[in-house]
Amino acid sequence: MNVTPTTIPDVLLIEPAVFGDERGFFMETWQRQRFAEIGIDHDFVQDNYSRSAYGTLRGLHYQIQQPQGKLVWVTSGEVFDVAVDIRRHSATFGQWVGETLTADNKHMLWIPPGFAHGFCVTSDSADFQYKCTDYYAPAHERAIRWDDPALGIDWPLTGAPIVSDKDQRADTFHTAEHFS
Repeated sequence: MNVTPTTIPDVLLIEPAVFGDERGFFMETWQRQRFAEIGIDHDFVQDNYSRSAYGTLRGLHYQIQQPQGKLVWVTSGEVFDVAVDIRRHSATFGQWVGETLTADNKHMLWIPPGFAHGFCVTSDSADFQYKCTDYYAPAHERAIRWDDPALGIDWPLTGAPIVSDKDQRADTFHTAEHFS
C-alpha cells in the first residue's frame, strides 16, 4: 500500500496493493492493522454505496455533531472527489483538495472528521463506496455550496452539474457552521 499526503496533509491518497491476473484482481479495501500503521485507526460503523450519472455533483456535506471520517473509493466509473477543511483552528482552514478516483486506478481517499466532502461524476456513471467513522445523523447534517466562489473549487465538468435541491440551497462557506 502506498500512501501520499495531499496538499492538506490530513487527507491521504491511498494506493492499495492490487493483485491481478487473467481472472481479474484482488485488493483489500480495509484491514485495521495496516490502516492503523498509516494513522487511520478508527472504528468504521457504517458503509455507504451510491450510483450516480454523469454530471451528478453530491456535496459538500458534513455533520456538525457526530462528524464522520470517510474512506472513499470508486468501484465503477470515475469521480472527482473533494475535501474542504472546515476546522476553524486548522492551518488549512478553508482550503480544499481534489483527487480523481476511478475503478481503474483503484485509489482511495481518507477524509478525516472535520471536513466537508463532495464528488462529481466525470464518467457515464459511477459507483461510489465509503466507510464512515460515525453514523448518519440527519439532524446534524450540513452542506456548503459546491460553487461557492470563496472556495473556488475547480470541478472538472462541462455544463451545469446535476445537484439536489438541498445542495442547491446549501450555505456559503462564510455562513456555514464550522468546527472549533
